[in-house]
Amino acid sequence: MAARNFWNAPDPDDPLARALQPPIDETPEERAARIRQMEEAQRVSREIDEEIAIARRAYDRRKRAIKILLLGQAESGKSTTLKNFQLQFSPQHFAKERAAWKTIIQLNLIRCVKRLLDVLQEEYESSLQTTTPASIAKGKGVAGRTPTTVGVRFSTSPLNDHHRRIRMRLSALLPVEEELMRKLLPESAGGPAARNDVCVRAGSGWKGVLAALSANTSTLDVPQPPQPPPLVSALKGGSTSRPGTANSQARDKDNPTAVLAACKDDIVALWEDKVVQAVLKKQNVRLQDMPGFFLNDAARVAAVNYEPTDDDIVRARVRTLGVEEHHFTMESGALPGTEWYIYDVGGSRSVRQHWIPYFDDVQAIIFLAPLAFNLTLDEDPKVNRLEDSIMLWREVCQNALLAKTTLILFLNKMDILQATLAAGIRVVKYVPSYGDQPNDVQHVTKYFRDKFRGYHKRLSPKPRPFYWHETSVIDTRSTAAILVGVREGILRAHLQSVNVI
Repeated sequence: MAARNFWNAPDPDDPLARALQPPIDETPEERAARIRQMEEAQRVSREIDEEIAIARRAYDRRKRAIKILLLGQAESGKSTTLKNFQLQFSPQHFAKERAAWKTIIQLNLIRCVKRLLDVLQEEYESSLQTTTPASIAKGKGVAGRTPTTVGVRFSTSPLNDHHRRIRMRLSALLPVEEELMRKLLPESAGGPAARNDVCVRAGSGWKGVLAALSANTSTLDVPQPPQPPPLVSALKGGSTSRPGTANSQARDKDNPTAVLAACKDDIVALWEDKVVQAVLKKQNVRLQDMPGFFLNDAARVAAVNYEPTDDDIVRARVRTLGVEEHHFTMESGALPGTEWYIYDVGGSRSVRQHWIPYFDDVQAIIFLAPLAFNLTLDEDPKVNRLEDSIMLWREVCQNALLAKTTLILFLNKMDILQATLAAGIRVVKYVPSYGDQPNDVQHVTKYFRDKFRGYHKRLSPKPRPFYWHETSVIDTRSTAAILVGVREGILRAHLQSVNVI
């Protein structure tokens, strides 16, 4: 029997081969169509293979990448730490986002002004009094009837008409704030989150939206001071002012640079006013401690040609709703080209259950604990901020999924701790166990550091080193030196885990 050509002749005993054989009576047109279908199927198969290969390479890269989780309560400094990482180790990536941060900083300044105006309104309302002069007629009314009196309301506030006029002009900033918040978080416009903080939704592409907005308003003429709406009153008893046209108001809402530039002198004058500062001191309000505080830089930030500095971007405040993943490549230092993933998760109590899925795939956790011993949580004023941080730290230390994870503690906001102690606020009033120890930065820091260290040692599933740093992450220079050491430690632990060293 003649030898069968293995490659060209089908095996007559193979049912699949028989099924794939073209019909005996196949026409040339049918053959051409069949060949086209086969070629198309092969093309699709190759594309699927390429996509699988790309996905496999991406998976392998991600597996080799260094992954860090930033943990801490809301306003602990997680996003600021992330920006410091990008600034120090991926400056080109950091620079690409500068335009988006310009709008956030402008919104931060508007929020500061709004808070200042609210304090002045509260001062005015609390100072209103009513006088009741003697009765106009004595003794000749109907028996038992209360004599007729005239009530006159007046204010004992040191605020005067000058302050009222400034506040009325600055009301033009309010629609700008509302419009920016609508662009950032449409579903929460006007809601509690939007009123209390600058909020963005993770994965919403908000940086692209704001970068485009900044580009559209980058070239401006110096505008005229905006006119507030006719019925907006700065303080009760203030006069109305001529409104702008509907078109100009709509244009201003989309142009924060123009409105801020027009309001710049009023913002600076109000913030530097001695009477206003006295009111803030009287009401025990320290706007300087607000996240995203830019009133000291109002003349610069409100300028038409303002461009944010690195320090401005690091200080900018934005609250992330959800878990945001940041991927960048190290551009300098040890092992340039190393890929890093940093997860910035929301710190409010309602979203902490979303942390768990990230626990089993990270090499390190940077835990931020502000030493705010005299403050409470915004979402629960009965809970002390520092007590909440210690409770979270305990949960992280004892979590079995994190037994092999490097934990790095940042005792953050040391600048605020120093200012708090300098103001004479006693730790023992809020932390009775502190006792009669000296009320200075050195002893207070050591006391709380030892508490965190003790829980770390006692609750960790297996022994591991305790890494800690005193930080003020809005200070980019000192934080840069700390992050270099943190990066080297994380890299060393990562290389050991993959048996490279």
